Amino acid sequence: MPKTSSGLLSRSLAVYFKDLRMELRTKNALNAILMFGVTTLTVVSFSLGQSGLSPKLLSALFWIIMFFSAMSGLAQTFIREEETGTSLILNLTAEPNSIYIGKLLFNLTLLITMTSIITPMFFIFTDAPTENILPFVVILTLGVFGLVSATTLVAAIISKASVKGALFAVVSFPILMVLLMVLVGATEKILDNNSLSSVSSEIQFLIAYVVVMTTISLLLFKFVWRE
Repeated sequence: MPKTSSGLLSRSLAVYFKDLRMELRTKNALNAILMFGVTTLTVVSFSLGQSGLSPKLLSALFWIIMFFSAMSGLAQTFIREEETGTSLILNLTAEPNSIYIGKLLFNLTLLITMTSIITPMFFIFTDAPTENILPFVVILTLGVFGLVSATTLVAAIISKASVKGALFAVVSFPILMVLLMVLVGATEKILDNNSLSSVSSEIQFLIAYVVVMTTISLLLFKFVWRE
């Protein structure tokens, strides 16, 4: 089992591409995420109307949809390993850090795919202002990394439980609550036509959040995975 950075990277990519090939065959996680996100966005936008929504309401709506859409699919990669019995093979062939990084990259791919579809629909359906689209993308990118960094370890924990479905969102929410509050506040400022400099403190928090959560997850994952 290689200990070098190149060996860790190669095994992480092997785990990532294994999950990607399986997902392309079944599309279980991707379909769950997209179906929930698109359906929720469509229903809510038609219920509230396309115009006259305040930046605060728009930002809260966007991140609520992002949160619950992510919760509907991000745990599938670990749950699938437990249900098919392949977690034992992974334990024998890859070290925990490479498994975690591979799963993190896969969940990141899922969430980026979802975001690239839901975000344009959000602006179209809600008639949200697009003047500050570049700062919005910056906050969105950090938010996606924050969601993935915090939930990948939680997904591994949930996969070991007997009840998996709703438990993922219940356990993830306390960890993500502060992140979501910061994202909603920063997005509100951006949609209210403020500059990127006005959310500099939020950006610093988001970067720190991603670094801290990823580091903690790397340190704890081997204990969770081999439990």
